[in-house]
Amino acid sequence: MTTALILAAGMGTRMNSSVPKVLHSVGGKAMVHHVIDLALSMNMERVVVIASPYLDKEQIVSGRQIEVAIQEKPLGTGDAVRVGVDHIKDYEGDVLILSGDVPLIEFETLAPLFNKRELYPEDLLVLAMRVEDPRQYGRLLTTDDIVDGIIEYKDASFEQRAINLCNAGVYLIPAAVLRALLPLLSSQNAAGEFYLTDIIALAKAQGLISRYVETPHPETLNGINNRVELAQAEKIMQQRWRQRMMLSGVTLIDPDSTFFAHDTIIGKDTVIHPNVTFAPGVIVGNEATIYPFCHLENCVLNSGAKVGPFAHLRTGAIIGEKAVVGNFVEIKDTTLGAKTKVKHLSYLGNAQIGDRANIGAGTITCNYDGFNKSPTHIGNDAFIGSNTSLVAPVHVGEGAIIAAGSVITDNVPEHSLGIARQQQINKPVWAKNFRTTVSELKSRKS
Repeated sequence: MTTALILAAGMGTRMNSSVPKVLHSVGGKAMVHHVIDLALSMNMERVVVIASPYLDKEQIVSGRQIEVAIQEKPLGTGDAVRVGVDHIKDYEGDVLILSGDVPLIEFETLAPLFNKRELYPEDLLVLAMRVEDPRQYGRLLTTDDIVDGIIEYKDASFEQRAINLCNAGVYLIPAAVLRALLPLLSSQNAAGEFYLTDIIALAKAQGLISRYVETPHPETLNGINNRVELAQAEKIMQQRWRQRMMLSGVTLIDPDSTFFAHDTIIGKDTVIHPNVTFAPGVIVGNEATIYPFCHLENCVLNSGAKVGPFAHLRTGAIIGEKAVVGNFVEIKDTTLGAKTKVKHLSYLGNAQIGDRANIGAGTITCNYDGFNKSPTHIGNDAFIGSNTSLVAPVHVGEGAIIAAGSVITDNVPEHSLGIARQQQINKPVWAKNFRTTVSELKSRKS
């Protein structure tokens, strides 16, 4: 039985942002939500996030089955854990302590810790990482696998700072041990805070044993403190997702220029060309093709669909099987039927378009009147001529044809021809006379 405490109350001043640090996103999801979702996937007894009073509780919860405890003052990690332990007063199992600013963490990162617990059911367990650049991580002072103490960077000597076995900020400690030791923490240190790391020395003084286990994936435990580290985390996360996509049967022509979100789903034998960005909420079926420089968000591409290049699929776009969306087409809240084609320079919003329809270049659904958005319906096998404006609400029937250059304001019955444009007038020799007059005026001025 394990409860997760996720520390997310840090001010994050080095982000230089009005957005709290743990709410900055990696792969389209707040970094703290990466950690929360991992804990939830591990079937924890409870998941408690320790947050500052400046954080919006609803943004932290965001529909998840978690609890939030507030650390009223930023008094350090030891005090944050105390707030969390006070929140789970009657709980007697293990407490898994995690940091909310490590979005790259995975179950494989934590597995050695739980394996160690099976061997040592009562000890304090510390997850350690060995890194080439220890930065400002706390250093572990060890004897074999016993942790004698953890020294924070600010308080470490020159020799101690040379140690590359570092504290990962992840612990597995019995709740009863935390209740006994947390009140003994002192803030007599360089930062004037209550360090959770001091609990190791306190445990040793009480005759308790602390052990460490080294994670094989130290790169997943990089804490994010500034925008540079945020960008580095994004790069690692994208590399992870690109590899998984390719191994699952997706072709990426240029992996480094393809960007995924945390929830992107793509079917087998789909081909992604360079410079494609997937924002959250995108589902792509099998054997689809996405050409260069496309942006997709909250949309669905069914199997065999082709999109791009330079297409923008926005929220609510549903592209039918083997439908085609071409160059410089923007689609929002619109469903395209199977084998429908929208190949160039069009905007379709709030529309329902049937199967096998052909939408000509420059077609626009005029869905917004400044106050309300209205729907456009286009039936199966309809043909919309180039440079057509469909002023919603309007219905174009099955098999109907709209003449190029029309502004359609009334419904068009099925299998009818809709024409809405002024009759063309040709004035003989007008152009020749015009040019002659302009030339004479110019010559007089000179």
